[in-house]
Amino acid sequence: MDPLAERWRRAVSSLKELRLRVAYLRSELLRDDLLSVARALDDLCRDAEQASPVARDVLGAAVPVLADPALSERVEQLRELAASGALLSLSRLLRRKPRRHEAQPTSSPPPDERHLATSSAGRALTLGERRALARRPTRAAFDALLRDPHPLVIRNLLANPRLTEDDVVRLAARRPANPEVMTEIARHPEWPQRARVRMAIVQNPGAPPEIAVPMVRLLLRPELLQLVAAPDVPAVVRAAARELLERRPPVPHKPGGALEQ
Repeated sequence: MDPLAERWRRAVSSLKELRLRVAYLRSELLRDDLLSVARALDDLCRDAEQASPVARDVLGAAVPVLADPALSERVEQLRELAASGALLSLSRLLRRKPRRHEAQPTSSPPPDERHLATSSAGRALTLGERRALARRPTRAAFDALLRDPHPLVIRNLLANPRLTEDDVVRLAARRPANPEVMTEIARHPEWPQRARVRMAIVQNPGAPPEIAVPMVRLLLRPELLQLVAAPDVPAVVRAAARELLERRPPVPHKPGGALEQ
């Protein structure tokens, strides 16, 4: 058993608040000894593939960190180490579409003002005004804010205590998806821990594979079966779900004939 991975298991088990778990894993994933981090993640991924609930909890705290665009270079380094060091479980966690299939980056089009919150006079609010409104919106303003294309507005909205799980599920399920908005949901320390939010993300064909594939590792068997059967899920996400199902241990029977999850 990897000693760093074991330390993470003990620490995460002792932290009850999701935000503290994510903050702890963030500091650990930024350690200078990147190879040790890669080996620990590989150890945890291997255990999570075997349905270990403790390993799954640790990965649950790591997934929002891995989804943070500010750490994309760090994640790429981990991906390269996984490939060069034959860390197969970590490679599966960080799998993405081959580069030849990735579209070339383009400049973002200007936002459609029909999707922006407006003033009482009908004027489209500025970005600063929308960000301020997202911190303390009325219920009537939520619908307009949930359609906002700017990730900073969504970031403020996700932190608003009036936001409900149903709101976030609607946001994550919207099609066509805005990849930046999906990333904001995935990097939030609490919302991706909700099963309905995770499923809305991984089943959305517009969700970036870089955030959807790691989330697949957190799904339970019935959720994996649902994902494999979904016709419009990207191939790389469906393949991750199918592969994880194949690696899960046989399902034991509970007394009375019911099946374990």
